[in-house]
Amino acid sequence: MAREPAKLRGRPWSADVQIARADAADLDGVSAAMSGVDVAYYLIHSLGGAGEFEQQDRIAATVFAQAAARTGLGRVIYLGGILPADASGLSPHLRSRGEVGDILLSSGVPTAVLQAAVIIGSGSASFEMLRYLTERLPVMVTPRWVRTLIQPIAVSDALRYLVGCAALPRDVSRRFDIGGPDILTYAEMMSRYGEVADLRRRLIIPVPLLTPGLSSHWVGLVTPVPAGLARPLVESLRNEVVCAEHDIARYIPDPPDGLLSLDRAIALALRHVRTGEVATRWSSAATAGAPSDRLPSRLLPSDPQPTDPAWSGGSLYLDDRVRLVRASAEALWRVIEGIGGERGWYSFPLAWAARGLADRAIGGVGLRRGRRDPDRLRVGDALDFWRVEEIEPGVVLRLRAEMKLPGRAWLEFSVRLDKAGRTVLRQRAIFLPIGLLGAVYWWSLRPFHGVIFGGMFRNIAAAAGRASQVGPAPG
Repeated sequence: MAREPAKLRGRPWSADVQIARADAADLDGVSAAMSGVDVAYYLIHSLGGAGEFEQQDRIAATVFAQAAARTGLGRVIYLGGILPADASGLSPHLRSRGEVGDILLSSGVPTAVLQAAVIIGSGSASFEMLRYLTERLPVMVTPRWVRTLIQPIAVSDALRYLVGCAALPRDVSRRFDIGGPDILTYAEMMSRYGEVADLRRRLIIPVPLLTPGLSSHWVGLVTPVPAGLARPLVESLRNEVVCAEHDIARYIPDPPDGLLSLDRAIALALRHVRTGEVATRWSSAATAGAPSDRLPSRLLPSDPQPTDPAWSGGSLYLDDRVRLVRASAEALWRVIEGIGGERGWYSFPLAWAARGLADRAIGGVGLRRGRRDPDRLRVGDALDFWRVEEIEPGVVLRLRAEMKLPGRAWLEFSVRLDKAGRTVLRQRAIFLPIGLLGAVYWWSLRPFHGVIFGGMFRNIAAAAGRASQVGPAPG
């Protein structure tokens, strides 16, 4: 359900669902959307200024509950937050989540209120805050809330519960706490993230002076998570959020191998980074980037999703260049496939040589490997200090960097024809930094990208133009 369904047309799943038009505050519109529906998921969460989001949540939940009763809905399923036993000191964020659950449970329609703490998966605001804080700060002066106990849950387990609740018996209408097998402090969560992400040990120094307001501005400064979103999340971290029961297992049994541990959930959320599956989310860069036209056929729930906000998915830096080339696609591809080795890299040879020498000096492979064949490449081939990760002849060549770096890097060239039959070259340099040093490395070299990547881009196009004029090489 959306106020403006037209905005959803570009989503990868839009052709697979029926989209209803309605405003969550409009009783008649929501009732019309619910007509003929058996199970409705309520996943609306408002965040904003003090008191404002609570009122918005209250109105939307009341309308939803009234529409559910009016239309004879079979079940409501709501994802909220864990409520501690002592409700006197609840943050406004958690208090509002609890109130929404109360409103839906009082609708008279069977309702399952799933209460979770931090959900571990790319795109989850709480997880993104954890990710950026840990990656960007080797030494952290932190508020007292880093000592708060939390029971996180993997996004895949939360999704399994959400789906499973659709089959609950009609006489079940209640709250269920859902959480993974680990109970630990926020500081311990940051340490565990660092271990799984192969970061050096983080030094965490709690201090009593940082209020939630100051903390949210600090989080907004250090991370790309918007301060307006960070504040209610930070305020909620003063409350202990640990499951008081595990009754959900009576209806939705745990998997045979158990719920996912925090370490495993983090590893899955970082899967695209650790394995080099950058194609899952090249649009995730908060600083630059464009949506990928080569999305994978299958994404795990923990992976970055194409519909996640721009600031989620971890830091990813991209130098992306596209231009028309006065050459045939075949001539352009011959130049691309022949790059490296004796032919070099088409820009600032001295800089490439210096980078190769520097790499060898710190134990890397340098530029000494050259290439197996002067004209042809295949997956797995070494190419100076790169390796061929993907090649689709005439279409795309992606190289993975094997030089010593504080992160992971790729260089991709692609060739296509536009609607007018003209040849288009696209060149992308992609960098996934590891820790603060990775970000410093990228931005320290950023002023030289125009010379290195820009020069390469122009010279490849020029070489393809000359080759087109000469004609294809014999054989």
